[in-house]
Amino acid sequence: MARAPRTSRQTRRRTMLALTATTALTAGLLTATAATGTAASATHRSTTSHSATAPSGQLPGQSGPAAALSGGHHGNSVPSAVRSVSDGWALPWGLSWLPNGSALITERESFKVFQLTRAGKRTEVGTVPNVVTTNGEGGLMGVAVSPNWRRDHHIFLMHSAENENRIVRMTYDGTTLSDYKVLVSGIKKHRFHNGGRLQFGPDGFLYATTGDAFDSANAQNKESLNGKILRLTRDGKPAPGNPFGTLVYSYGHRNPQGLTWDNKGRLWEAEFGNNAFDELNLIKPGQNYGWPVCEGACTTPGMTNPEQQWKTSDASPSGLAYADGAVYLGAQRGQRLYRVPLTSTGTGTPESYYAGEYGRLRTVEKVPGTNSLWLTTSNVFGAGQPSVDKVLQGDLR
Repeated sequence: MARAPRTSRQTRRRTMLALTATTALTAGLLTATAATGTAASATHRSTTSHSATAPSGQLPGQSGPAAALSGGHHGNSVPSAVRSVSDGWALPWGLSWLPNGSALITERESFKVFQLTRAGKRTEVGTVPNVVTTNGEGGLMGVAVSPNWRRDHHIFLMHSAENENRIVRMTYDGTTLSDYKVLVSGIKKHRFHNGGRLQFGPDGFLYATTGDAFDSANAQNKESLNGKILRLTRDGKPAPGNPFGTLVYSYGHRNPQGLTWDNKGRLWEAEFGNNAFDELNLIKPGQNYGWPVCEGACTTPGMTNPEQQWKTSDASPSGLAYADGAVYLGAQRGQRLYRVPLTSTGTGTPESYYAGEYGRLRTVEKVPGTNSLWLTTSNVFGAGQPSVDKVLQGDLR
């Protein structure tokens, strides 16, 4: 049995504030240390105050927590009230912001792209051609709006096709989709483990996550596009400076689906584990993140350990976003949102929010210009089911 954690000074302060506001105190504690896959975290519900947090375990070679990174709120804001922006969705998967402040959102099984305003107005803008379902985890997945969208009107998508997964480029003129062009082909697909996240980095290049296509050997094969994070130009070519001269940026991944950059320009990745541990990784070019040799932290030479890890039943993370000194992971099986504060050398103690309140959380994105997040649920499991998924907004205060 795990020991009860000591209450931190910050948590005591939050708890007193919450009591002053006459909110009820509830505590749900997830136990364990990062080195053993039991990342300590406090559980918070959206209508309750903050519970105590436990000191995080250290990975091999990891130093103790340092001061939190500076940010607009000095890294102190935490998730609070949640409201529904839009409902009636079926497996919303990818989300990327347009310059006007609205978002493009993909539905995995319908193969459709929608535009959603901050006020909740949803408009269907088109269906992506050549997409097929895998009756599992494939279909229409990530979307990324070009940083130069006002000039080129390009958007980028990742999807399953007849015999592969692809990264494609299309034109969205503000009204309709057109000009389908394949940029990267030959990414192996499977019913499961397709990755699928697309994000533009601060360097202007497109990053993509690919799963191992249910063949773990792909992850260690640097000639394979599977089990990787890819980095490419907007024409689908290897980005300058890639470590192997190919599209491959990092390898040894099982099924990564979360990517984000912090305010120091560091790349973070969230990854589904197998039966033991899910991971939060700090990504550096050319490094090997272990799968299938390691699941979670290990001592095998040449393998890069995660910064945090969770039991798969507690997390199964998909979306990942950075906001105000912390990264936020959307958990599928864990049905919660994790807040992981960042330090100058790594991570602090994870905290859990909204546990069990909204079901499976898929995508997490920071809302531009505000201290809030958009979250998508993933409670529909295939085509033809009732459209019960939602786009939610969680404020950070």
